[in-house]
Amino acid sequence: MKSISLDIKGIKPYVSKEEQEIMEEKVYEAHDMLENKSGLGKNMLGWLSLPENRDEEEIERIKKAADRIKKQADVFIVVGIGGSYLGAKSIIDLLSNSFSNMETLSDRKHPQIIFAGNNMSAKYTKDLIEYIKDKDVAINVISKSGTTLEPAMSFRILRMFLEEKYGISGAAQRIYVTTDKDKGVLHDIAKKNEYEMFVIDDNIGGRYSVLTPVGLLPMAVANIDIEDILDGALFASHVFNQRSIEGNDCYKYALIRNILYQKGKSIEILASYEPSFRYFIEWYKQLFGESEGKDNKGIFPAGVNFTTDLHSMGQFIQSGSRNIFETVINIEIDRTFIKFPETKDDEDKLNYLAGKEIDYINKQAFLGTLDAHISGGVPVMVINMEDLTEYNIGQLIFFFEKACAISGYILGVNPFDQPGVEAYKKNMMNLLNNG
Repeated sequence: MKSISLDIKGIKPYVSKEEQEIMEEKVYEAHDMLENKSGLGKNMLGWLSLPENRDEEEIERIKKAADRIKKQADVFIVVGIGGSYLGAKSIIDLLSNSFSNMETLSDRKHPQIIFAGNNMSAKYTKDLIEYIKDKDVAINVISKSGTTLEPAMSFRILRMFLEEKYGISGAAQRIYVTTDKDKGVLHDIAKKNEYEMFVIDDNIGGRYSVLTPVGLLPMAVANIDIEDILDGALFASHVFNQRSIEGNDCYKYALIRNILYQKGKSIEILASYEPSFRYFIEWYKQLFGESEGKDNKGIFPAGVNFTTDLHSMGQFIQSGSRNIFETVINIEIDRTFIKFPETKDDEDKLNYLAGKEIDYINKQAFLGTLDAHISGGVPVMVINMEDLTEYNIGQLIFFFEKACAISGYILGVNPFDQPGVEAYKKNMMNLLNNG
């Protein structure tokens, strides 16, 4: 199998071989901290062994639950915020028809999948209840504690909706809970009401949880081959575990982004030329933002979808502040093979493109933009992925998780906690309790 790979030609004008060699020891120290479980957050490394130590019985239970959901629901609502929905949403978007939620159930062959509990918008809540009022619904609520306000509020509203529609016992057959094994408000509710429950292990944080039932159940409902996802991640876990820079593109990526950070490049822009990567970019933003943004340190994670954003952010990237670098995800092989048509009169003057595959045209935009950004002062790395499959997406997920952990240790922070998130929650709860 071909692994995803990193092309660093676009950073050569900005990062020397000597600078890379000086930083190498930091990477090896980070590798050793992960391997020996001796670094900050050492109790949160369960994600590292997930692909290899998968629970086959749990996988089968997830698949059976997904089959049941597909039979009982027109609409499947995933209730969660942050890592409790971004990973699943990103992979479902990548591997589904771009308009799957608009297709009929018979064409789609699985329920319409909607995500809730990731905001506190009254309009969104009203629109959701209005939309599902005449549909058969099942929900999967995802939260370790059950007290995170956004999903907790959505769950209460949706639970009441289901109980009114199906009765308490009928609703219980349509509620699936992913939570802590032994404790927490949501755990207790699930136990009391006999909801089917899946577990988030204590040693896996939310943003590293996409390869657990958190991501696997929604993916399975969307007819995604979750075992292929895990197989790709397993392959990546071996390929990207070499204690080497030259032979490990994951470590090379972590190394270079930290060298660029030390040279004043404090913003990383993740880019893709496929619109379906929009939520993968959002997943990446949460992964790196929560992992590295601590102690007044960190590379700010941003994202763009090209060529769309070349007509909005393109000007700034090309000619704005030079505190940015870019990482592009490139899909090498397109499986659509759609060719641009020819017209007899060529009124739009586009016949010079006739007969060329649309993906080829898109690739020329990528190559032209790549050269323009590099010459304009933007270091660019390219992550090449052979094609868009479950196996390769599994690789990509593990690549970024491992790179994030290594990069956080190089930076000198704990990549597995998020103390800053609690500040706004404390203020919000004080206002709500005293309002």
